[in-house]
Amino acid sequence: MSHRHPPSPAAGHGADQHPDDFLDDHYSTHPVPVEQFFEEDLPSRRTRRPSKIRQRRRRRRTIVMLVVVLGFIGVVVAISLFLRDLLGVGEITDYAGPGNGSVVFTVEEGAGPLLIGNQLAEQDIVADSGEFLAALSAVADGREIQPGDYDMLNQMTSEDAALALLNTEDSQVHYAAVARDLRQGEVLDILAESTGIPREEFESLTEDPTQFGIPAKAPSLEGYLYPGEYRFDLDVSAAQVIQQMVDNTMAQLEEAGVTEPAEQYRILTIASIVQAEAGQADYPQVAGAIMNRLGPDNTETNGLIQSDATVTYGLGRKSYNLTDEEKADESNLYNTYAIPGLPVGPIGSPSAEAIDAAVNPADVPFYYWVTVDLDTGETVFTETLAEHSRYVAEYQAWCADNPGRCE
Repeated sequence: MSHRHPPSPAAGHGADQHPDDFLDDHYSTHPVPVEQFFEEDLPSRRTRRPSKIRQRRRRRRTIVMLVVVLGFIGVVVAISLFLRDLLGVGEITDYAGPGNGSVVFTVEEGAGPLLIGNQLAEQDIVADSGEFLAALSAVADGREIQPGDYDMLNQMTSEDAALALLNTEDSQVHYAAVARDLRQGEVLDILAESTGIPREEFESLTEDPTQFGIPAKAPSLEGYLYPGEYRFDLDVSAAQVIQQMVDNTMAQLEEAGVTEPAEQYRILTIASIVQAEAGQADYPQVAGAIMNRLGPDNTETNGLIQSDATVTYGLGRKSYNLTDEEKADESNLYNTYAIPGLPVGPIGSPSAEAIDAAVNPADVPFYYWVTVDLDTGETVFTETLAEHSRYVAEYQAWCADNPGRCE
């Protein structure tokens, strides 16, 4: 059996001691059997240290596996969400119905099915605009959604929503759109058609305008039927419809600072002429020219407004052409060619802008105006009849180049 090499000299041993002497002393002083060395010392060192290493390795493996598993789950979730968004998997395209709560849904004038569907989805009345369009196509049967306010529910089925909008009998209101510059008769036609109230009921109310707070001098409701979009209750009466429109006119006059009844009547008359004679951009200038003609120092037209629109109103027609006889007819109380000053009353329903122009006319030196191009609305203002006549000739030339446009 070979011997182990002795350790290097250490403190307490002479540096000149022979190695064999050291070995002899060591083994004689500390005899350790070989078997005891291998059975006690060596195994004890090998069992302690590897156990801690293995524990650390196990912990590292556990952490790594946990990270891998969590990462895998994250990837699976991310892929699922991506596929759901890409393919629409899991999205609600239609509610089960019948809906809940109550909401008033407004369909504006000119709104098409696509816009209506988007608005329904935005307000959570339906789940998906595309599904609503499909349902509408399936049940419409040639019917179209009409403008108005509708009593709807939140989270309806698309089919129920489509049927509710198509069934005009169930709409919450009567919708009426009254354009500016319409005459009384035209307004009554719209009101009768929109509300289902016989036109005769509206017509009979015009015989006594004072019942609506209109001055006794007014020959009719003309000028007081304020233009705009109206939504009347289903059980509304003809008198209530008229009163609401008259109240809107009064409110607009008061907002413009006109509160005295006689002055209100005068302003409405001027505004209706402005409305009929000009494009909106020219309202203030035309109003200014009319005021010049009404002024006491007017020697250019001697108080005559000379408006074609007033004459044709009195004749019961709409036209750009007047004969000399029609211009000279003093029996026409709206003939501002023959009768100085304002006509006996308004000639149509003026807008808020026209009313404002009548209250605040532009300070201009003009007495004359003529629209030389009906397509562009180009209007020329002048101070003298000679200048005006040249532009009237330009207008007549335009009419010759555009047959049928100046009738």
